[in-house]
Amino acid sequence: MDYVPQFRRDALAFEAAIRRAADAEAAPLVPSCPGWSVADLVVHLGGVHRYVARLIRERLVEAPDHTDLAFLELPADTEGWPRPEDAPSHAPLPASLIDWFTAGAVALESLFERSSPDDTVWTWSREQTTGFWVRMQSIEMAVHRWDAENALAAARPIDAVLAADAVAQTFEVMAPGRRVMRPAPPGAGERFRFRQTDGAGDWTVRFEGDEVRFGESDGPGDVELAGSASDLMLYLWQRIPADRIEVKGDREVFDRWFTLVPPV
Repeated sequence: MDYVPQFRRDALAFEAAIRRAADAEAAPLVPSCPGWSVADLVVHLGGVHRYVARLIRERLVEAPDHTDLAFLELPADTEGWPRPEDAPSHAPLPASLIDWFTAGAVALESLFERSSPDDTVWTWSREQTTGFWVRMQSIEMAVHRWDAENALAAARPIDAVLAADAVAQTFEVMAPGRRVMRPAPPGAGERFRFRQTDGAGDWTVRFEGDEVRFGESDGPGDVELAGSASDLMLYLWQRIPADRIEVKGDREVFDRWFTLVPPV
């Protein structure tokens, strides 16, 4: 799919949401990101965008020095900006923080458009390409747009095409990555089927030892989870509870999902 237009749409919607949040006397809390307010969410996402932009712009093939924060391009005056150690920040969102986010999102979008997806850059995944970051950041932008809107009122669903791709990306990228980053027990053949009710998506993932085997459909799953692509994606990103989707099958196996795929 063409990720860049979707990244742009969600970035603009995120900006609109945080500008609405700036009218409040205090930064609203983000229920789907415990311990954060909308201001903390803006700092997080703005920093991620500039980090990825540095990787792509400088064609870095190794993880950069995390103590050098010059890449954040902070303005001279950050009065009123949230500090990570004080989260959640209850102070009103400063206009300069929103402008900083917007400039970073625009710059990253421009880099995505100018770069080849096959360019080699460092990532935390086995796929070491710019294309990895385009896909990853389009998905993350959509999730955090949902977070920001959900902090203010009812959030709009994730675009169905992007959400379906994000479900597959969970099995292709996130699940193997999380099992490396966090302690996880070996799989014992647990098979999960995820079925999209607003499209043709139908995915099966099985855990065998340390392997995450995606795409096998030789027989029914131990558990079937069904819902819209948006709801399946949001469940996998731990944004909505399981009662928002339909679950059938072995509940003990179902309860092991977030043990087999540890949250980041």
